[in-house]
Amino acid sequence: MATTVTERAKRFAAWVRRCSARFGTAWRRSLQVRVVTSCLALSAAVVFVLGMLLQVQITDQLVTTKRKAAIDQTASSAGELRDILAKTSPGQDTLGPSLSDALDQLVSARGGSLHDGRSGAGEFEPVISATGIDPVGTYAKQVPAKLRQLVEGGTTATQIITLSGRSGPTTFLVVGTSLTSASSPVQLYLLFPLTSEKQTLSIVQVAVLVAGLVLVLLLAGIVNLVLRQVVRPVRQAAEIADRFATGDFSERMRVVGEDDVARLGESYNSMADNIAEQIHRLEEFSQLQRRFTSDVSHELRTPLTTVRMAADVLYASREQFPSGLARSTELMVDELDRFEALLTDLLEISRLDAGVEELSIESVDVLGVVRSAVDSVRGIAGITTTEIVQDVPENETLASIDARRVERILRNLLANAVDHGEGKPVRVVVRADRDAVAIAVRDYGVGLREGEEERVFNRFWRADPSRNRRTGGTGLGLAISLEDARLHGGWLEAWGRPDQGACFRLTLPRTPEAELTASPVGLPPAGSGHPDAPETEPERVTARSGGEEVTEQ
Repeated sequence: MATTVTERAKRFAAWVRRCSARFGTAWRRSLQVRVVTSCLALSAAVVFVLGMLLQVQITDQLVTTKRKAAIDQTASSAGELRDILAKTSPGQDTLGPSLSDALDQLVSARGGSLHDGRSGAGEFEPVISATGIDPVGTYAKQVPAKLRQLVEGGTTATQIITLSGRSGPTTFLVVGTSLTSASSPVQLYLLFPLTSEKQTLSIVQVAVLVAGLVLVLLLAGIVNLVLRQVVRPVRQAAEIADRFATGDFSERMRVVGEDDVARLGESYNSMADNIAEQIHRLEEFSQLQRRFTSDVSHELRTPLTTVRMAADVLYASREQFPSGLARSTELMVDELDRFEALLTDLLEISRLDAGVEELSIESVDVLGVVRSAVDSVRGIAGITTTEIVQDVPENETLASIDARRVERILRNLLANAVDHGEGKPVRVVVRADRDAVAIAVRDYGVGLREGEEERVFNRFWRADPSRNRRTGGTGLGLAISLEDARLHGGWLEAWGRPDQGACFRLTLPRTPEAELTASPVGLPPAGSGHPDAPETEPERVTARSGGEEVTEQ
């Protein structure tokens, strides 16, 4: 039994949490829900306050009317009691029996029993007492002592009390007054039940509650209806804007009437027309730019080949030239190499922009690709006396990739690391898990300033244009590398701090159908301090949400 109750409590708590979560989502996303809920709360508070004030006013009015009628009835009954006692002229010894007879005559004469009597103030129950004699009456012993003291002092007093009777607790309005008999002062108390008044008040409370609920619901319905007329066009505008953002430039808002919403629709449609026109112009300009780049690159191939052949002939005979001319020949060959690399990158960018590039996927050992890329930049590293440290697994790491493109990405990353590493060691880290393989290239040179992690992938962008470069890059390497990573469905990300170096992390899926959700290498990497300090094992990325990464050691 206890287990069943616990399970029900858990299910109820889970249901409450689900409802709360749904309401919270609706509250955040829906203006209509927020406004209607706020109106409900405010109108309910107003109705509650007004209902309380109305109840207090009605209660005061009922009690005041009842008290006035009860006092008048008590004065009338006191006169009748005085006449009855005057006729009997009781002495002190016979006052007790006389009070009982007088009580019976008073009830008979006025019809004041709780069951069949009536009076101007309604039903009542009399109690008569005198000094030194026990009071007589159904509720003789339940009259409050404080009220007795006031009445015995000659004051007509009232008090509302709850007494226990034959039918259970009953609330009475007690009115007491004092009158003088032949023997001693006599006190008369009339107890008027407030049952009818309580019933009236209950009816009023129910009526106020029902009217308040109906009023609140009507207000909520009216607010919801009015608000829908305002929110619906806004929602339609949001839906149209979403479709417009996805590339459907034909979407427009429907304009009806001449009100504020209609003017909003006209403004939106005008803005959409202008944006569509501008996008069309930009697309045409982008196509012209790509075509121009591709055409120029192709056209320069032929003269470049001719110049290259002539330069190679001159370079081969440089030892026969004077020293100045020989040096000029060497510089010409170097610049031709750079020019040829620039043309190659421009052609690659043109193909990537045109979307005609395809991957040559094959299952290869990523470690072999990494070693090949490291070997290709050892000459540059030797010039700058830069040591390249490889932190790779012992076993082979297979992945389905385009080895040529991945090697080109790594060559660009390693060349940049050597060029900006200030001669300090460059660290290459390779890690893999079931779904992904990650390669991080870490240097300890000049680093990147805040905000340059994204700009570094822009075409022809330089962090410090005034700085001397050793590798003579074209400025397109990282942009091409980013596109190559995207072709694989992978990530290429950067991290850096001034004078602490930079780290570029390439994360690729191990199979073409795999979708990346995490990277085996953390970013920023562990051990970002002095290059001679030992680095700890890179953190493993376990989650990626909203652009943030949660890591564990």
